[in-house]
Order: sequence, then structure tokens, then C-alpha cells
Amino acid sequence: MNPMNWLVVTPEALLLVMACAVALVDLFVTDTKRRPTFWLAQASLAAVAALHWVFYDGGATVYGMQRMMVGDPMGHLLAFFATLAVMVTIAYAQPYIASRDMLKGEFFTLAMFVLLGICVMCSANNFLVVYLGLELMSLSLYALVALRRDHGVSTEAAMKYFVLGALASGFLLYGLSMMYGATRSLEINEVFNAISTGRINGTVLTFGVVFVVAGLAFKLGVVPFHMWVPDVYQGAPTAVTLLIGGAPKLAAFAITIRLLVEGMLGLAVDWQQMLMVLAVASLVIGNLAAIAQTNLKRMLAYSTISQMGFMLLGMTAGVVSGNTLSAGNAYSSAMFYVVSYVITTLGTFGLIMFLARTGFESEEISDLAGLAKRAPWLAGIMTLFMFSLAGVPPMVGFYAKLAILQALITTNLTGYIVLAVIAVMLSLVGSFYYLRVVKVMYFDPPTDASRPLQGGGVSALLAVNGLAVLGFGLLPGGLMAMCRDAILRALAT
Repeated sequence: MNPMNWLVVTPEALLLVMACAVALVDLFVTDTKRRPTFWLAQASLAAVAALHWVFYDGGATVYGMQRMMVGDPMGHLLAFFATLAVMVTIAYAQPYIASRDMLKGEFFTLAMFVLLGICVMCSANNFLVVYLGLELMSLSLYALVALRRDHGVSTEAAMKYFVLGALASGFLLYGLSMMYGATRSLEINEVFNAISTGRINGTVLTFGVVFVVAGLAFKLGVVPFHMWVPDVYQGAPTAVTLLIGGAPKLAAFAITIRLLVEGMLGLAVDWQQMLMVLAVASLVIGNLAAIAQTNLKRMLAYSTISQMGFMLLGMTAGVVSGNTLSAGNAYSSAMFYVVSYVITTLGTFGLIMFLARTGFESEEISDLAGLAKRAPWLAGIMTLFMFSLAGVPPMVGFYAKLAILQALITTNLTGYIVLAVIAVMLSLVGSFYYLRVVKVMYFDPPTDASRPLQGGGVSALLAVNGLAVLGFGLLPGGLMAMCRDAILRALAT
């Protein structure tokens, strides 16, 4: 067997080459709307998505690059969804960044490097590769947040993101170094085998897990590592906010599975308790803080904190009473939840960008007042997204929450049932600020009589996005089956 097996990294290699090609081609583009660059980037991403789908459909698990990379259905499926998310983000963003003098080749190239980091994390089978992918994604995002160099708020957001991101990367790297010191291996599978022997210093392992969980919690944006989320979401250009809040959540989930489940399942008793605390704290603080917000992007930032907390509840139910019988159900529910959240988030921020125009960002909740009278179809689509985030049937968000609650309740343990009850109660609290947006759109008098600018391509994409949120809610079986199959295959190897 070829120890390098370059076939495993074919999608990543193609993405790297095309990102460089997009940067070079853009130097010769004279079109102010950067259409050649845009379509080259989209065609490249479509090819990468097709490769990931073909490999996922093949169903095989293959190792390459001296076993530092793994191509398995879970990694390819998450990378496929991440690639689609970046394609949709770029499509939503093009008109927005064009009106703000940000439509340059750097945006497309950095977005592709963000995706490259995500794909590397999804396929990582080595601590160093996890860190390499994480830093590639993070550094590209730092640069994107600061893309408007003359905008003080964006520069401040970039500084906060960079400083806190470096701190979190240090936590994760220190934790991984402790795991390496205890197990004498950087390969995730070998770390799992070393832990399962039980002949390793438990204190060192526990400290390592604490630092790893802290690093992962920052990337997920959960309490108490959430400080950067509201400021960065509000301060960054909305196109970059979507790039931060969409596809990277899939990468954070991927490395959580790789490190905690595939590498440290033997320490589940320790890290599941930590995740429970993080999840409940995120649900409490995220939902309560969101109620007080008047800025729509800041409200959605606190919403993200609570949504990621809800997802983490699914991660806590994988190992119950020392057995892993419920692992497949719990982790697939968490994966379904994060995919559903990304689909909804794409549409929400895409619609905010669609409503924005030169000199007007449409960032305040009051900016949506009377939208149902000015643009009924836009108000209808936004209602679908708000209902999905709130967990109102028949949207996909309802089924995602139901899947997490079902994973908790089927453990038949009092502690998990109490967690499910807490999650339901806090979701009811959270529904207030989502429904407030709907109330403002339909019942408040318009403060702005102008109609949103019509953009054919973006309008159609918003409609498709809204139908996806509704369609996956009405027929969730296919997507749930894909997530379950991918997780079971990952656990089997």
C-alpha cells in the first residue's frame, strides 16, 4: 500500500492550485464587477464539491500522507457541505462587497483558503494536521475581517478576533502537546489505542483534555469562550460575518469528532461533563443576552452561541454508563444539527446583505419594520429562517432540535432527561427574540418606504435557500440518514 496515497488529498490539492490561479487571473481582470474572477472561483469550488461527493458516495475509508490524512465518508460529507456553503456565501456577497469597494481578488482567494483549511481539518488524522488546517482557516478569516482597512469598527473586530484567536490556538496546541507527551503519538488512531490500554498517567491526560476542550470551545463560540462572537459578528462586513458563521462551524464540528471521539473516546467521562457545562451555560447566556439586543447581527451572534450549545448536548450523550451503544445516534444528531444550522444561517445573513445598499447596512432589527408591506416575499423567506432557528415545525431547525432531544431522552438516565428539559425551556425563551423579528416585519409601520433592489440571481438563491430550510424540515430522513451513515463509518474505523 502506498504510504503517501496522494489520491486522498486530491480535492485539497485542486483547491490550493485553483486558489492560486484565481489570485493570478484577477491581476489581469479589468471588469469592475470582477465577473471572470467570480465565475472562476465558483467553477473551482463546484469541482471540489463534486470530488468530495464522489469520494463520499464511494463509501471507502482511505489513509494517505503517511497516515496524517484520512478520506472517510464523514470528512468528505462535511467538506462537501462546507464547499457548498462557501459557494453560496460568495454568491450572496458579490453585490454587497461591490457596493463597498471590497470586490477584489483577495476576497475570493482568501475565501478559498478558508475552505482549504476547513477541508484539511475535516480530513485530519494527526494533531499537527488539525492545527495546520485550523491556522490556515483562522489567519485567512482574520485578514477578511480587516478587509475594509479604512473602517474603524472592522479593524477593531479584526484585532479582537486575532488576539483571542491566538489565545485559543495556544490552548489547543498546549492541550495537544500534553496528549502527545502522554501517549507518544501524534496520530489520532494511535492516541486512541494508547488511551484504551489504561497504562498512561491519568492526570496528564485530564489536563490535556481540558486545554483541548477549551480550544474547541473557542472555535465553536460557546460560553465562556464566546467573548469574540458578538463583537466580530457586528464589526465585520456582513459578507465576512457569514463566512465566519457558516462553513467554519462544520470544521469545528469535524475536529471535535476527530479529537474527542476518534482520539479520546476513552476519556469521554471527563470531556462529556465539560461539554455539559459549556452547553448549558451557552444556552442560558446566549438566549438571555440575545433578548436585549437591538442590532440584528449581534442578536444572531448570541443566537449562534445558544445554537452551538444545543448542538453540544448531542455530543454529551455518546458514551452512557460506560458503553457506546448510543454513540452513532448522538453524534449523527449533532452533525445533522450543525448542517441544519449552517443552511439556515446562510439564508439569514444572505437576506441581510440583500436588503443592504450603499450607505445603509440593514443591521438593526428596526430596519426590518414593515418589510411585509415593502417586499412580502422577502418577509416570508425571513420568517422561514427565524422559525427554523426558533425550532418551529415544520422547519429543519425543529427536526434538528428534536433529534438532539431524542438522543438525550433515549439514554433513559435522569441527568440527560433533566438536560433535555432545560434545553426545551431555554429554547422557549430563545423563541422570543426570533419571533420579535417576525413581529417587526409584519406589524410595525415601515420606517423606510424604499423597496429592496431587485437582483435576479441572489433573489433566486434566497428562494432556494428558503425552500431548503422548509424541504429538509418536511423530509428530513435523507439528510439524517447521510449523517448517520457517515458517523457510523467514521466510528467503525
